[in-house]
Amino acid sequence: MLPLTAMGNILCCVKVEQSTVAIKEEFGRFEKVLQPGCHWMPWFLGKQVAGHLSLRQQQLDLRCETKTKDNVFVNVVASIQYRALAERASDAFYRLSNTKTQIQAYVFDVIRASVPKLNLDDAFEQKNEIARAVEDELEKAMSAYGFQIVQTLIVDIDPDDRVKRAMNEINAAARLRVAANEKAEAEKILLIKRAEGEAESKYLSGLGIARQRQAIVDGLRDSVLGFSVNVPGTTAKDVMDMVLVTQYFDTMKEIGAASKSSAVFIPHGPGAVRDVATQIRDGLLQASHE
Repeated sequence: MLPLTAMGNILCCVKVEQSTVAIKEEFGRFEKVLQPGCHWMPWFLGKQVAGHLSLRQQQLDLRCETKTKDNVFVNVVASIQYRALAERASDAFYRLSNTKTQIQAYVFDVIRASVPKLNLDDAFEQKNEIARAVEDELEKAMSAYGFQIVQTLIVDIDPDDRVKRAMNEINAAARLRVAANEKAEAEKILLIKRAEGEAESKYLSGLGIARQRQAIVDGLRDSVLGFSVNVPGTTAKDVMDMVLVTQYFDTMKEIGAASKSSAVFIPHGPGAVRDVATQIRDGLLQASHE
């Protein structure tokens, strides 16, 4: 059983697939473009199909090596999506012998003219601008040959591995520096707040001590006045000596009651209170004379 192609040749018929056109020639000269379907092809009259042209969208992936403005070699990966125009199928078939090579030449030319004007960081940021420049140039060039540039993508900009490591180290160092600054700022705020808290605490403690001393003074005054009234013949000096004796024994009691108190050597006889009182009065008198 003969194949369909052979039977078609015998019957002078050709079949054109969907999304494809065929180029019909007569004695080697272009005659017409055959659309999808079955066509009469009397080969004995010099008619023949010179070839087929796909109208499907195609993609060409390219990898172009170039250098940036800051002397870093990179590989720019581009994807070109294109298709032949049905109404200009004869130009697409006859005017280019190798479509992919022609597109590659234009892409390389534009990339190697655009990327060297940019630093590496700018090249990453301006990928869309590079793709647009490539697409504009391709569209102008390939439209004359019956091709439409559907879309141009700059898929990747790939520098050398050592450059990648260096960039990662720079980013890591920058992030560590920011982290250190933030940590130092937090510690600074903590120290300031702690100092403010201590200052407020000391201020309040001072107010408490001042009020305590004022209360003690007021209590002693009232005690002296009340004792003088209730016990005739006593003087303020006698009352103060008695108060000092009382406070002396209270102090000794507190020191003895403390579980972790250190050894304290003080005059422990009752007569020592008079000496303490004498020293206090002498100090007050000396300060008043000065």
